[in-house]
Amino acid sequence: MMIKMKIKYLFILLVLSLPMAAQDRLFTLEDLNYGGTNYRNLQAQNLWLTWWGDQLVQTDVEECYTIDAKTGKKTTLFTLEQINEWAESDDTRYVRHLMNATFPYPDAPIVALGNRKAYILIDFKDKKVVWQDSISGQEANDWNPRSRATAFVENHQLFVVDGQGNKRQLTTDGSREIVYGQSVHRNEFGIEKGTFWSPDGQHLAFYRMDQSMVADYPQVDIGPRITAYEPDKYPMAGETSHKVTVGVYDLQTEKIIYLQTGDPTDRYFTNIAWSPDAKTIYMFELNRDQNDCRLISYDASTGAKVAELYRETSDKYVEPLHPIQFLPWDATKFILQSQRDGYNHLYIYNVKGELVKQLTSGHFVVQEVLGFNEKQKSILFTSNEVHPLQRNTYSVNTATGKRTLLDNGKGSHTAVLSKSGQWFYDKYSEPDIPRNIDLVEVKSGKVQRLLTAEDPWKDYKQPLFECGSIKAADGKTDLYYRMVKPHDFDATKKYPTVVYVYGGPHAHNVEAAWHWYSRSWETYMAQKGYIVFILDNRGSENRGRDFEQVTFRQLGQVEMQDQMKGVDYLRTLPYIDMNRLGVHGWSFGGFMTISLMTNYPDVFKVGVAGGPVIDWKWYEVMYGERYMDTPQSNPEGYEKISLLSKAKDLKGRLQIITGYNDDTVVPQHCLSFLKACIEAGTQPDFFVYPGEPHNMRGHASVHLHERITQYFEDYLK
Repeated sequence: MMIKMKIKYLFILLVLSLPMAAQDRLFTLEDLNYGGTNYRNLQAQNLWLTWWGDQLVQTDVEECYTIDAKTGKKTTLFTLEQINEWAESDDTRYVRHLMNATFPYPDAPIVALGNRKAYILIDFKDKKVVWQDSISGQEANDWNPRSRATAFVENHQLFVVDGQGNKRQLTTDGSREIVYGQSVHRNEFGIEKGTFWSPDGQHLAFYRMDQSMVADYPQVDIGPRITAYEPDKYPMAGETSHKVTVGVYDLQTEKIIYLQTGDPTDRYFTNIAWSPDAKTIYMFELNRDQNDCRLISYDASTGAKVAELYRETSDKYVEPLHPIQFLPWDATKFILQSQRDGYNHLYIYNVKGELVKQLTSGHFVVQEVLGFNEKQKSILFTSNEVHPLQRNTYSVNTATGKRTLLDNGKGSHTAVLSKSGQWFYDKYSEPDIPRNIDLVEVKSGKVQRLLTAEDPWKDYKQPLFECGSIKAADGKTDLYYRMVKPHDFDATKKYPTVVYVYGGPHAHNVEAAWHWYSRSWETYMAQKGYIVFILDNRGSENRGRDFEQVTFRQLGQVEMQDQMKGVDYLRTLPYIDMNRLGVHGWSFGGFMTISLMTNYPDVFKVGVAGGPVIDWKWYEVMYGERYMDTPQSNPEGYEKISLLSKAKDLKGRLQIITGYNDDTVVPQHCLSFLKACIEAGTQPDFFVYPGEPHNMRGHASVHLHERITQYFEDYLK
């Protein structure tokens, strides 16, 4: 008996010791960095899910499964082999996997699949193809399930193929200068595409952008033996911008009309929405100063203006980001999103433009409208009401305004609704939870766990991830930070420290997600013996209008003040070596990096600035003028924040990195700063990625992060 107990005890010790032994593995950038050879193996396990009406379907490489909402039991719906058999697959129809399968008709056994050559509908009950459309050579492909018509761009021209396969060319003057059916206004104002089908699929609204008057920026392709000139239309702050109009094509009459918006010069048209009966188009219109926003309705058949339904003005800026959404049970009312009371909230208006009620209110941000539950007459959405660092799922009753929390009230949740809104699947993480996936019934709150992902880093030496808060430079606003420490952190030692910064609008770095939303590079740096500190300053997102707009006409100034409060906090920590303090950021973060290096040259010893804005007069109209006004109206502000005059103040080691073909922060920024440094006698380092845009793609990203790391290794450690 004693022998058996000893064996059992030794076995337990052995089992317990295995994880400890396994945790000796060290990370490489091939493990951690997107584009690395082992990156995907170190991501938390996931399930690819979609809805077929109210039926949850798991899509996989070889099979699609239905998931029973009550039991979680999976039943095979069809296999990849069956799909290719039913499709009578040739080179055009061959499907390589089922990961992207969708089910566009809630009550019909039809799956939509595609490859690079064709988009097909297969009836998996009758086991045959019921519709097919070629997509080879198409851009901006937009398919409507009701009419089965497809809009697309080919050789600069806009086309429509109707449900019967008849191809119609809508335009003839499309070119690099006359752009149809694609995103406009540099993808600002929530714009992601350029075509908008009516609910019945019989009418297509589309953008026409005339950018012939916009200056060419001289981008160069170094691939050919003799480099090729490939200019990019780039409207800089204070300069001439493009002109946008909105057309409407009728599939039945085959005619095009244009909305009668008046002169489009120095105006932005965004967030296009259709009425449920497809007779009216609603669009937000914004002046160039971006301080006067109006919701206008237009007759879709004539293009005539019907009414101005809503107007919002500001002494700073108004930024419409969401189209209106009609209530499924009442075609006379719609949801409008606005942060006019200080936070983004939901308002119900009628089609006469009358406010029915403010549906949500409070010191929190409605982050996304997920959809509707018609049975309960409620709206489902995500917000950070529980905590500024969280993202949680709620429903709100449109009659009573009562809000109901639908998830566990922790972490960061992404929910996707079923057709009826009575179910949703919930993918979420918490600081110590890589990923869980639940199936939730809205009415009862019943939860069916679909996945509990294990820690994909369990075999590695993991750093310590911490989160906390400090006060902003105003002495009252809470700012949240993340700190990443080496796995063998010793509070009696002193560590070189890197401040990672972004700091700009529409972004945040700290969230109650796995590892507090940490970037993998931070883990790599911690492994090499650094502490990494990340602070979300005022000007960043998800904290309300005043929090963001405090930076108006003075980008970088308030942000630096807050970041230096973070530095003050670091000074209080005995394990931070203030003689070895570095800073790194990309894009707006690159601008912040050089700003901090030159405004506080005795604080930051080493910096790496990627794709940095140097002078905001060289940045694009829509973004730059929103936050800074024009160089003509705010010359003092532009001059104050320009880094050209700060080149003389550079003392530490600074490496600047850019993509040679950056079409977001054009190379003029970096090159002009280098010229200023030459004139001032200061010595930055410079590295260029040929052929790369604003962010490095693929395996070039691994090279980039090794270069960033090595610079700190050479000069900070």
